[in-house]
Amino acid sequence: MNISDNAHRYMGEFVFGGIDGCVTTFAVVAGASGAHLDSSVVIILGFANLLADGFSMSVGSYLSSKTEKEQYEKHRQHEYWEIENLYETEVEEIRAIYREKGFEGQLLEDIVTKITEDEDLWVDTMMKEELEMVKETKSPFQMGTATFISFIIFGMIPLSVYVIDFFLQLESSLFMYSAILTSIGFIIIGFLKSKFNETSIFRSIGETLLLGGAAATLSYYVGGIIEQLIK
Repeated sequence: MNISDNAHRYMGEFVFGGIDGCVTTFAVVAGASGAHLDSSVVIILGFANLLADGFSMSVGSYLSSKTEKEQYEKHRQHEYWEIENLYETEVEEIRAIYREKGFEGQLLEDIVTKITEDEDLWVDTMMKEELEMVKETKSPFQMGTATFISFIIFGMIPLSVYVIDFFLQLESSLFMYSAILTSIGFIIIGFLKSKFNETSIFRSIGETLLLGGAAATLSYYVGGIIEQLIK
């Protein structure tokens, strides 16, 4: 498998990690800006959120995938046990599955014979048709890694203006520039999401911008309210 194929396999994790990274970090920036906090404070809060939430999300992705694989293997081994110990019952279950699909007569019996003569094929069929479980082929570690990398990359976008200001003293509307850069980040994520989900580009971008804007607006005003309350 080449690099491009591998990247495509984990595009879902990359997209959703990017969405969460951009939204949550910009929400922190917006809340801090609403409370009129200094750039140094915004940077501290932003990076704390970036690393903690990014790690938490990647671990969640890893554990979720790992648990799914373990559950699949557990049920798969149980199906082998049922074939060994409840042979006739399992044969009848295969027959019932394909009868419901419209097969009958000799054709149905040929299908049942073909499947039950290969134990691995038999188990695979039961996993898919009876339990409706499909084996996850992606690596849990790589899923978590893709999520973490994307979270950090896109989560850095809202913070970048404040980092630059910390060293160069821009003395300008930092939140406005952060919002502009973050909007560009949302557009990129929305575009990637549309490609992954094979949906409308404009709809995907619009949804992502709306989600990020709503989170930022809420955080901005909450930050302002809290500042007034603690003064």
